Amino acid sequence: MAARKSTVGIGEVVGFRLRAHHLTARQPAEGLLEVAGACGIQNSPPGSALQALHARVEDVTAERVDHLVGEEKSLLQTWCMRGSPYFFPTADAPVFTTGVLPTTEAARQHLIRGIGQALDTLGMELDDAVDRTAAQLEPVLSRRALAITELGEQLAGRIADTLSPAQREHWQATGPYGANQPLGEAVVHFCLRILTLRGLVCLAPRSKNTAPFVLLDEWLGTPLPHTDPAAARANLLRRYLRCYGPSTRKDFAAWLGIDAGDVDPWWTTVADELTPVEFDGSQTWIHTDDLDALHSPPTLHGVRLLPPSDPYTQMRDRNTIVDPKHQRAVWKTIGAPGTVLADGVITGIWRPRKKGRTLTLTVTTFRSMSSKLRAQLRAEAESVAALRGATDLHVEFDASGRG
Repeated sequence: MAARKSTVGIGEVVGFRLRAHHLTARQPAEGLLEVAGACGIQNSPPGSALQALHARVEDVTAERVDHLVGEEKSLLQTWCMRGSPYFFPTADAPVFTTGVLPTTEAARQHLIRGIGQALDTLGMELDDAVDRTAAQLEPVLSRRALAITELGEQLAGRIADTLSPAQREHWQATGPYGANQPLGEAVVHFCLRILTLRGLVCLAPRSKNTAPFVLLDEWLGTPLPHTDPAAARANLLRRYLRCYGPSTRKDFAAWLGIDAGDVDPWWTTVADELTPVEFDGSQTWIHTDDLDALHSPPTLHGVRLLPPSDPYTQMRDRNTIVDPKHQRAVWKTIGAPGTVLADGVITGIWRPRKKGRTLTLTVTTFRSMSSKLRAQLRAEAESVAALRGATDLHVEFDASGRG
């Protein structure tokens, strides 16, 4: 373990993370893939990834991102951390697939929480359910692109034929997961999250308001290259610490979507590369190569409108960037807003409303904003309107969020 130990303040940590997230200055257009590969770009709700890239890279358009995903295929979308859809460079796919996949069945079940009740009812192990689903993928999905509902129905129908009569009865009966949804279809939906991390399926560009699944090797024209799983996990943790360090095992586990007791296969692979850092009264860890950057925070100016689930707001030590009294407004399970980043500080939330070609942005501020920052916010809002295909923009300020 590295012997050097230091103490850092909140300003240093925030500056370090903002720079790692490419939020101190927009990168040139050709840097889009590098930005997406920093720690992945979550795309839920749909379209949030486009907004997150726009906040970090010059000249981002929906057409360019669609080209990178659908034509050039240098940008890939699939289910990833916490079972959420993410964009990342295709060249980095092993990091965000193999590198995310837990090493034990128990940890894999933690990653897709909720399947346990169904497995108990069926008398089935998770890996058995996943393997049965994998065996039916090619017959169902080869040369096709299917939305999750249709894919689940067809896979579950084929799997039913392989089950014992007792299992089949439970499999085809309505389960507790969705209205009139058979238990087997819900199990398949859970299993697909593991199969994306096995590199077998991915998401094609959205069509008719849904992102269909395709076989990954058919989509790319080749399977993913074989990667040493330990190396992929180490690479993922290094990227996490670059974007969210200094951090802890517990916070890394929460970001990944597993239990803190599951993180050894990641943490132990890079343990001798880490340096302990005292932050906010607790011992945290930073990659030793990043220590100098941690102590050299950048100067922060300008305004960015970050979307819901932006990578920057995915950090688990939320008090670092948002006062506790405002956190319920920022992090909502359903209908989360975007956040206003002004001179490196989250100073409010924003919500868009589009009608025809007019975009209205309602901004709720947590503190007063100078006329200069308001002007910068409006300029940023104008670029967001263009990104969303709007020709008219209205910005409404609401100070009700101040406390």
